[in-house]
Amino acid sequence: MKNKNSILWLIILMTVLALFIDLPQSFWIFGKETKKPQLDLKIGNLKFKRNFDISKGLDLQGGTHLVFEANMEGVSQEDKDQALEAAKENIERRINFFGVSEPMIQKTKIGESYRIIVELAGIKDINQAIDLIGKTAQLEFWEENPDKKVATKSGQLFLKTNLTGKDLKRSTTQFDQQTGQPVVGLEFSSEGTEKFAAITTKNVGKIVAIYLDGLPISIPTVEEPITNGNAIIKGNFSLEEAKKLSAQLNAGALPIPIKIIEQRNIGATLGEESIKKNIRAGLVGLVLVIIFMWLYYGKLGILADLALIIYGLLTLALYKLVPVTLTLPGVAGFLLSVGMAVDSNILIFERMKEEKRSGKPLPVAMELGFGRAWDSIRDANICTLITAFILFNPFNWTFLNVSGMVRGFALTLALGIGLSLFTGIVVTRTLIRVFYRG
Repeated sequence: MKNKNSILWLIILMTVLALFIDLPQSFWIFGKETKKPQLDLKIGNLKFKRNFDISKGLDLQGGTHLVFEANMEGVSQEDKDQALEAAKENIERRINFFGVSEPMIQKTKIGESYRIIVELAGIKDINQAIDLIGKTAQLEFWEENPDKKVATKSGQLFLKTNLTGKDLKRSTTQFDQQTGQPVVGLEFSSEGTEKFAAITTKNVGKIVAIYLDGLPISIPTVEEPITNGNAIIKGNFSLEEAKKLSAQLNAGALPIPIKIIEQRNIGATLGEESIKKNIRAGLVGLVLVIIFMWLYYGKLGILADLALIIYGLLTLALYKLVPVTLTLPGVAGFLLSVGMAVDSNILIFERMKEEKRSGKPLPVAMELGFGRAWDSIRDANICTLITAFILFNPFNWTFLNVSGMVRGFALTLALGIGLSLFTGIVVTRTLIRVFYRG
C-alpha cells in the first residue's frame, strides 16, 4: 500500500509541474495578471534555459524555405561528403548567430547535385539572411599584437596574418598517441607551410588565434615552431567538439561556394482561425473518447479518462521542454498517439474482464490483465515506433524522407507513444490499485 501511495504522489507531482509548464506566458489568477517565470538552470558547464513557449513550424507561423546547391568543382570525390558537411556546419553557425530560432538545416544529394535545405520559421524578410548564409566561409589566422601599449589602449589584442583558409588543405579529427585524447589535425599547402612556419617560429609561447567569419573558433598556444606543414590543436576536446571544430575549419578551407536555387516565402498556411478550428476538432474528438470510455467501462473508464488527461498535460509539457517544433502533421501525430494511449487501456480492461469471467478475484484479475495485455501493447507500439524511426530518418539517409513536416509528425508520434506507455501502464495501473473496488 505504501508503494502504491508513493507512486500516486509522484504522479500528482508530475501532473502539477506539467500543468505549470503548460500555462501560457501570461494568465489571470485571483483577478491579477501573472507572468510565468523562465526556467534558467546552470549546473557546471551545462546550461538549460526555456521560456515554455510552443515552437511553431512553417505551416503554423510562416517563414522561408531555401535550397542551396554546393559547387563541387575542384573537390575530389572522397572529399565531397566532408565538404558538404563543413558547409552545413558553417550555415548552421551563421544562422544561429543571426538569431533565427529552431532552424531546420539538412543536407541531401540528388544525382550529382549536392544540396543544403534550410527552413527558417517566423522569418519574413529573408534577404539579409540569404546574403549571410550564401557567403563562402572566411578562415583567418591571427597572432598576438606585439605592441602591448597599443593593444591595451585600442583593445586590438590580435593582428591578422597572411595565412588564410586558402593555405589550409584540410582539417581532420585525430587522437593523441600519448594520451588518447581527441585532437584536431591541420594540413597546410606548400605555400601555407612556409607561412605557418614563419608565424609559429615568431610566436613560440604565444597565442595564434583561428577566426572564422570574424569570430574566434580556437585560441591555441604555440608550443614549438612547426615547419613540416602539419599541426595539431590540443584542448581537452570531447570527440564531438573535435569533430565540430574540424568541420568549422574545413568550412573555411574547402573552396565550395554555394548558390541559392530555390526560395519560397511561406505564409502561415493554416491561419489563426484555422488553428482554432483544428484545436476545437481535437478537443471534440478527445471529449467523445472520454465519454465512450466512461459509458462503456464505468468506473474503470473514468480512471482511464483521468490518466488520459494526465497524458495530455505531460505531452504538452514535454513539447515545451524539448522543445518540439510543432506543425500540423505534428498535431496529427499527437492525436494519433492519444488513440494509441486509449487502445492500451482497452486491451488491459478486456483482459481483466476475461480473467474475472474465469472466476479469479478482482485483485488477481487486475494484475493478470495488465501482465497479459503487455505483450500485445508492446508489439503494437514497437511496430509504430519503427515506422516513426523510418519517417524521422535520424541518420539523413538520402533514399528516405527528409521533409521537416514529416519528421515533425514522426517525432510527436514517437514521444506520444513513449508517454502513452507510461500513462497506460503506470498511471492507469496505480489509479486502479488505489481507487477501484469493483
